[in-house]
Amino acid sequence: MSESGQHPSGHATLISMIHILQALLLGVIEGVTEFLPISSTGHLLISQELMNFKDSHELFAVVIQLGAIAAVVWYYRQDLWQKSLGLLRREAVALNFWKILALGTIPAGIIGLAFDRVSSAISVPVVIALALIIGGVVLWLVDNKPVHSKDDPVTLESITTKQALIIGLGQCVAMIPGVSRSGATIVSGLAVRLNRPTATAFSFYLSIPVLVLASAYKLAKYSSDVPHISGGWGAITVGLVAAFFTALLAISWLIRYIAHHNFKPFAYYRIALGTVILLAVSVGWL
Repeated sequence: MSESGQHPSGHATLISMIHILQALLLGVIEGVTEFLPISSTGHLLISQELMNFKDSHELFAVVIQLGAIAAVVWYYRQDLWQKSLGLLRREAVALNFWKILALGTIPAGIIGLAFDRVSSAISVPVVIALALIIGGVVLWLVDNKPVHSKDDPVTLESITTKQALIIGLGQCVAMIPGVSRSGATIVSGLAVRLNRPTATAFSFYLSIPVLVLASAYKLAKYSSDVPHISGGWGAITVGLVAAFFTALLAISWLIRYIAHHNFKPFAYYRIALGTVILLAVSVGWL
């Protein structure tokens, strides 16, 4: 075969490799940012813009979240197994856990279906930047308790149905890109007087049904668009795997971190990043 005949194939292979490498990096970004209160969706959408990575209906960004969710399930596998057995045995503690989890999930499930119609219109850098900044200010204002406060509930069993419903409603705000699902649930948890470890743990557990449902919905509605994503199914698979391993590390780190620190550094980061994004938009880089 002539050199000219080989060139298109070689070029296509190079493009495919670039897409897979981009997907790997995006998966790492997803895993690192999903459970920190800094907005994984905001980071992914801005990163895709900078990389010129083509997504469709945010399908890639949403589906690779399943990798991060798998990390939560793996990290809490023993506790989830015990709570599942407790549900079958109708133990009071397990029944309350699944009740508050359902109450925290229902608002996002209902509102999310309606919000999908407008999500693409507001998934733009300016909205993400403003959401990061405003969310950072709110996080800074709400997270004002002593690091080692012992006055508030310290276990998931302490969460009431009212607190779970308020946290679930707060989670709905995270449908705005840049707000952060974990950030919204943690802030809501702190606002209803949960301490940091409890608010964070409940945020982790709430992510399982919410993000599984969101990913399943996207796949069911837009699966035919997968070929239009840079790298297709191969990129999605690589992103999922990368998100799993990096999210596992991020979860473990955050749990250790909040035992001795507050969330204010994340607030400062959000405000700084949002400001940088606005500057990038103003000079035409985004």
